[in-house]
Amino acid sequence: MTPDLAAIFRAEHGRAVAVLTRVFGDLEIAEDAVQDAFATAVEKWPVTGVPPSPAGWIITTARNRAIDRLRREAARSGKHAEAAPLQAESEPVEEGAVHDDRLRLIFTCCHPALALNVRVALTLRMLGGLTTAEIAHAFLVPEPTMAQRLVRAKAKIRAAGIPYRVPYEADLPGRVRGVLAVVYLIFNEGYAASSGDTLARDELAVEAIRLGRLLVDLMPDEPEAVGLLALMLLQHSRRPARVAPDSTLVRLRDQDRGLWDRALIEEGHALVRRCLRRNQPGPYQLQAAINAVHADAATPEATDWAQILQLYDHLLALDPTPVVALNRAVAVAEVDGPADALALVDALSLDTYYLFHAIRADLLTQLDRTSEARAAYESALALTSNEAEQNFLRTRMR
Repeated sequence: MTPDLAAIFRAEHGRAVAVLTRVFGDLEIAEDAVQDAFATAVEKWPVTGVPPSPAGWIITTARNRAIDRLRREAARSGKHAEAAPLQAESEPVEEGAVHDDRLRLIFTCCHPALALNVRVALTLRMLGGLTTAEIAHAFLVPEPTMAQRLVRAKAKIRAAGIPYRVPYEADLPGRVRGVLAVVYLIFNEGYAASSGDTLARDELAVEAIRLGRLLVDLMPDEPEAVGLLALMLLQHSRRPARVAPDSTLVRLRDQDRGLWDRALIEEGHALVRRCLRRNQPGPYQLQAAINAVHADAATPEATDWAQILQLYDHLLALDPTPVVALNRAVAVAEVDGPADALALVDALSLDTYYLFHAIRADLLTQLDRTSEARAAYESALALTSNEAEQNFLRTRMR
């Protein structure tokens, strides 16, 4: 698959699955049909050229594949299932409380019968436009482990007869936690791609922000939805300054803050203030507040690290995960020094996470433990497939 085709497929995957699911009422059939259409495009497009409307071609081809599948199944079982999809376009489609196609399907997939991490992973695979490898990277597990989880989740759906049903408005609060996690992880893959020759995948980040805005409109009294949107806006505001002309990642402390998008920062700040007025802190709100403190600083030296450390203390109490503890250690280094931070980092079990080794290498460098720092950079380099991150790590090693 050429890079151009890969970009088209990433951009159109979620939309195509959403359209086909509306037509056929079955997410698994829609996903399989879209994958078949992509496989056909890989064979034909390099010869015939990309069609004028790639999305239309993919959806039409996938629809035909799905109809063929249903006809075969109907012939075997004696059920005339093909009649429903052939007539579906003229029938009204149930929308429920959520009017956006993609967001409605995300709510539908985040069924509470599945464990939270499983429903999030499955939704990312079906609708988020992420590969199994990218989802595994997001959850810090090996790709085969994630593949097994997805297979087991699909089997549970079939065995338990979990219905594909558009959720009612009363269902939304019970599903919103999973939906927020899906949107957040889509944004994360867009903000810092797990692989490829560019640091970011802007189409994913922009789509996540769009979904975040829809969530806030849909559930304005859900403070974590507001916090998530604020977090994404504040992080995305730094996009123009995050990559050097030589395609090397630029650390936050080294970025040209004049390039940051002030309009996004102001919008993010307004949302953080809205969260503060509600005084119902949650993980997304606290992360947004941390990023707001960074955005307030005109220079790296002006950053209020003591306030950031205090916010991380609250975040760690609410979300006591190794990744939060790792990020808190960065603030500890600024407040109490690299030796204290390194002791905290060395106590974490994050050997498969490249940022663990990169942060550890930076702390070792500050302590003039050069040979250990180089070994840590080499470990980090072995754990990332993103070229911008690799270039940055090689530069630090030199």
